[in-house]
Amino acid sequence: MAKRCLIGGNWKCNGTVEQIGKIVQTLNEGGTFPQKSEVVIAVPMLHVKSVQSILRDDIAIAAQDVSRTGMGAFTGEHSAQMLVDSGIKWTLTGHSERRIGFGPGQGESSQTVADKTAAAVAAGMNVIVCIGEQLAEREAGTTMDVCISQLDPVIAALGGNNWGNIVVAYEPVWAIGTGKVATPEQAEETQKQIREYIASKTNADTAAELRIIYGGSVSGASCAGLIACSNIDGFLVGGASLKSEFVDIIKCTE
Repeated sequence: MAKRCLIGGNWKCNGTVEQIGKIVQTLNEGGTFPQKSEVVIAVPMLHVKSVQSILRDDIAIAAQDVSRTGMGAFTGEHSAQMLVDSGIKWTLTGHSERRIGFGPGQGESSQTVADKTAAAVAAGMNVIVCIGEQLAEREAGTTMDVCISQLDPVIAALGGNNWGNIVVAYEPVWAIGTGKVATPEQAEETQKQIREYIASKTNADTAAELRIIYGGSVSGASCAGLIACSNIDGFLVGGASLKSEFVDIIKCTE
């Protein structure tokens, strides 16, 4: 069976109780989703349990982040074990908004992202690992250098194991929330290079089976051209996942 496309939504830090209820209603009333689309929504931690209780069964819920530690004296953290115990089997790691941080020098390192990824996989979770370059790096021609520097600690942490629990999300930072989408040609070229690099570090079968998805201002208008590319196995959608057009994006695999 051909691998299913992963259609991910990232709600980020958005949603009052009322707004979340309306978003869930839109998804619940979205009709039959294609068999080829596996849908996962990354929900703010405050709303995870309430959304879990009312969201249709064919959409999985993800955390937007996970602790690199287990349970213990780590105020404000949520461990992979706690998430699994609550029925949450997916998490994001390494989103650019966490890599860049909330001030100069405060972002997560690639090693921290790798540690979080390994901790989540060890607990039995599936992980969407985000990588991607900034505009200056794209213009300087160092896109793959950046992606490799972000991937290498994850590859080392995982070794040759558990790649079936991993989805790589290529998210060029210059396209996130800007309305500027990488062209299908740009995304396909980079994601093909990422796949080839992972093959060189693991093996051809692992790389072929790995889902590499695209994120960065994906919309109902841009999704069809992107999903047609052979190395784009789905999307991680930000702003549009809060709107009704997310249903159209889910259905673009038909």
